[in-house]
Amino acid sequence: MSGSSSGPKAPKPPRLPRELTPAGRDDAELVHDGKHLSLDYAGLDLFVPEDDPEDVTFERCRFTDTRLAGLTLHRAGFADVVFQGCDLANLRLFDSRVFNASVTTCRMTGTQFTEAGLRDVTFEGCRADLAGFRFAVLRNVVFRDCNLTEANFQNAELRDVRFEDCALVAAQFSQASLRDVRFDGCDLSGLGGVEGLDGATVGPSDARSLLPSLAAAAGIAIDD
Repeated sequence: MSGSSSGPKAPKPPRLPRELTPAGRDDAELVHDGKHLSLDYAGLDLFVPEDDPEDVTFERCRFTDTRLAGLTLHRAGFADVVFQGCDLANLRLFDSRVFNASVTTCRMTGTQFTEAGLRDVTFEGCRADLAGFRFAVLRNVVFRDCNLTEANFQNAELRDVRFEDCALVAAQFSQASLRDVRFDGCDLSGLGGVEGLDGATVGPSDARSLLPSLAAAAGIAIDD
């Protein structure tokens, strides 16, 4: 398991205007084809009035202590956005796009990015256990100091992705496609689908935690 010598690329940071318009209740209501531009969401609960909305877009927005927990969005778009201390637990983003984003100290337990596209995204200090990235495409993405226990990357495509100081205990990488992906200082104990890690680079401590899974996949018993 080895990557390119140059290593994964650094994500581009989100670009926000100097001044953002404070978001109000009308901006918190998510409807079909809704567009939310240059808004500052602070302490709001976003909600949907009826059906799961489609084609909702957010551009150049900041979310602070904002709640999107439990919402379901189809073909949503997030570009040049910042999430700080938000509750995104069980948020389901189907066939959605997240570009140029920073997600810091957010609750993401059970958040689903099914068939989503993520590019130039940094996740830092997030609790993302049971998060799902099945069939998603990740490019220039960093997970730093995140709890990704039992996260699911099955059939995902990862390019230029870094996992730094993350817990990936019992995470699933079955049939994933990796290129220029690096694990550094991570706990990979009980990781599933280790054959999907072909093309990754792991640090020494990561390799030690990964050894039992590699042995099990090869049918090798490790004697205590």
